[in-house]
Amino acid sequence: MIQTLPKQITFDEFIAWYPENSQKHYELHNGVIIEMPKPTGKHSEVAGLILGELFLEIRRQKLPYFIPKECVIKAANQSGYEPDVTVLDKQSVTHNESRWEKESIITLGSSVRLVVEVVSTNWSDDYALKLEDYESLGIPEYWIVDYLALGGKRFIGNPKQPAISVYCLVEREYQLNQFRGAERIQSPTFPELNLTAEQIFQAGRVA
Repeated sequence: MIQTLPKQITFDEFIAWYPENSQKHYELHNGVIIEMPKPTGKHSEVAGLILGELFLEIRRQKLPYFIPKECVIKAANQSGYEPDVTVLDKQSVTHNESRWEKESIITLGSSVRLVVEVVSTNWSDDYALKLEDYESLGIPEYWIVDYLALGGKRFIGNPKQPAISVYCLVEREYQLNQFRGAERIQSPTFPELNLTAEQIFQAGRVA
């Protein structure tokens, strides 16, 4: 269950407050510290599979990107998020992100190539709050991986079924494509990526 720590604070206060080596995971949503649900094993498997596939594609194509182990994306309205997977542009981070070296903080959407959120019990944040903030930042590509079909029917259809929602920025607005089953995920950041929705969903299933 998500716990809220009620006092409103600024993003910088949140970063200063964040406990070192914490076993718990926190984000800042509109000035309020949110204790995030601990990822399940399957959630971690799904995120790990995606990270691994994207890393291999970066290496195979010798792309100027990297995937950090930890990364906080600073959004508007005193919010800060740690996506399950973040693909960053090396040059932009090196030249434009003054807080990266010491704090692993990203402040510009132009430094991000792709973010991935794997849906858990706080699914509404992924489909609403984070979607709006990532769009406002100008992050060009955002995946919502709903392998358990937890999201609302208006987001993943009726009857609900697992879906990967890929939002791509077109003229400053996100355009949605959804993928299921054997459909190959179409990614503008990784146009040659050979990965289907089913391959991702399989990682989240109990054997």
